[in-house]
Amino acid sequence: QVQLVESGGGLVQAGGSLRLSCEVSGSIFSIRDMEWHRQAPGKQRELVATITKDGSTKYADSVKGRFTCSRDNAENTVQLQMNSLKPEDTAVYYCKANVIETLLLPASNIWGRGAQVTVSS
Repeated sequence: QVQLVESGGGLVQAGGSLRLSCEVSGSIFSIRDMEWHRQAPGKQRELVATITKDGSTKYADSVKGRFTCSRDNAENTVQLQMNSLKPEDTAVYYCKANVIETLLLPASNIWGRGAQVTVSS
């Protein structure tokens, strides 16, 4: 069983910072790309950031220059450093990992349960 757990969400004032972390646990052969998504009330889920196995990153235009995604050396966690937060960043943030559990199975996407980020004005 592979599981993703997000942490680090909370309430922050506009202009402040938060750091989200996503930990992957379970028996895994390889973790490939990881992503952060967010969903605000009444809106579609949005891809915020991606990071490949070797650390290459890509960001949505709405967060570029403010958010930074990274992975640890063991590649079992991914972080999202969020700076200069705006009220528009308020959403539930979800971590997703594309994983290969065993070579007998195709890669699959595993989602975390989400972490609330609220930015007040």
